[in-house]
Amino acid sequence: MISQPGLAVLAGTLVVATVVGWVLRARNGRLRTDGAATGGWVMAGATPTGSDRVLLLQLSSPVCTPCRQTAALLTEFSARRPGVVHREVDAADRPEVARELFVMRTPTVVAFDRDGAELLRVSGVPRLPELDAGIAPALIGTVGETS
Repeated sequence: MISQPGLAVLAGTLVVATVVGWVLRARNGRLRTDGAATGGWVMAGATPTGSDRVLLLQLSSPVCTPCRQTAALLTEFSARRPGVVHREVDAADRPEVARELFVMRTPTVVAFDRDGAELLRVSGVPRLPELDAGIAPALIGTVGETS
């Protein structure tokens, strides 16, 4: 039989876990534009060429199922969107990149402009319409750009 204090602790734990789950779900895939990271192209081991305007740097981990979904989504997105380059970095192999970008979970996607300045970031699987709208200003003047 569970005692009254034990039952109260159990109920409190369940309430806290539920609230944390709701908060994490609400933040999943949401864009943030308050970052100030620089050097994205260097961290990705890439240099912008020709019409490259935006780098989508994805930090992943080998055991992360949403990371695979995000990689497939961004690979297809970058193939359809002129000026967008997608690179994936394994946070386990390159923890210094995750540390420098203050990444606490995978997948996290950080978008950088041609100069390497952070445009936005998304923790979780990105919502493509929001991502597209968020990077659109950096793509103005890109070959093939229609807007």
